[in-house]
Amino acid sequence: MMADLFSPVRLGALELANRVVMAPMTRDRAGPDDVPTDLMVEYYRQRASAGLIVTEGTQPSSTGKGYWRTPGIHSPEQTAGWRKVADAVHGEGGRIVMQLMHVGRASVRANKAADAETVAPSAIACPDPIPGPDGVPVPTEMPRALAAYEIPGVIAEYVAAARNARSAGMDGVELHCASGYLPMQFLSSNSNQRSDAYGGSAENRVRFVVEALAALGAAIGLDRVGFRICPGVTFNGMADADPAETYATLLRAVDGMGLAYCHLIHIPNAGFDALDLVRANWSGPVIENCGLTAESAAKVIAEGKADAVSFGYAFIGNPDLVERLRTGAPLAKADRSTFYTGQGDDARGYTDYPTVSG
Repeated sequence: MMADLFSPVRLGALELANRVVMAPMTRDRAGPDDVPTDLMVEYYRQRASAGLIVTEGTQPSSTGKGYWRTPGIHSPEQTAGWRKVADAVHGEGGRIVMQLMHVGRASVRANKAADAETVAPSAIACPDPIPGPDGVPVPTEMPRALAAYEIPGVIAEYVAAARNARSAGMDGVELHCASGYLPMQFLSSNSNQRSDAYGGSAENRVRFVVEALAALGAAIGLDRVGFRICPGVTFNGMADADPAETYATLLRAVDGMGLAYCHLIHIPNAGFDALDLVRANWSGPVIENCGLTAESAAKVIAEGKADAVSFGYAFIGNPDLVERLRTGAPLAKADRSTFYTGQGDDARGYTDYPTVSG
């Protein structure tokens, strides 16, 4: 029988009631010490009808933080805060995984703890400004290049974060390998100028991601670990010389490991189609993302090009997005001016969007 958006699907150990995934979206709403707030609990609870929620990017360590008011998963208080989120989503019958986001060089000093370093594969600064505590973009700081002997320690931070996520009740984790953050900094030839086993050839540049995914899987089960990629993206100063080669190498290296899914941000590229590249080199489940409409999402699923589809902005303004897609109800427009501006208990543009039923 032909699959549709509203049919169940299994991604590794994750049993989804439908194929509509809420994409990870930074909202900058964490409280003091980067602890999830009660408002965040309500935000995720409202959207639990998604087949799967992928949380906003969450710091695996204080070193991994680069943006203001992003949540962490490296303290007992943060873990307890996320437990409230997971319990609320599960209470509504939903599934939720945590996106682990180490920003590497994409960092502003004023956003970090005083003792938190900025590290990267190579001592090359991110050329794109990043908002500071007041929301005004400022230059990033020069990172310190990781020594080879330090890399297992960075991976261990991810592993500890994944264990905390599971202890908080999360159904799994997603390794953020896109948007110019640490894993992508290792992948991209322009940000990785290393001459050791983690740099140079595509086989070496994918090593960090492969080792991180293997370690996460060893800690919580490979079938509870997904990864997100965006071949060819230039955000945060990425400029890989041959993204098709890099990502084909990565996908072949992790194919067959038993990972839960590959989450693809599908953007146009000269010379290759990213979804075709994934399908040619990866045999596991695929979540397709990027500018999908109800019609194009349904077509992707019906034609078997992906196992699930994810929506970002549409979920901000439409907590009941699944029901709206199912009934053909019009979609509300999200207010971009409030995407990153909330503080304390300010619900505007966050938890105050109505459902169709009111």
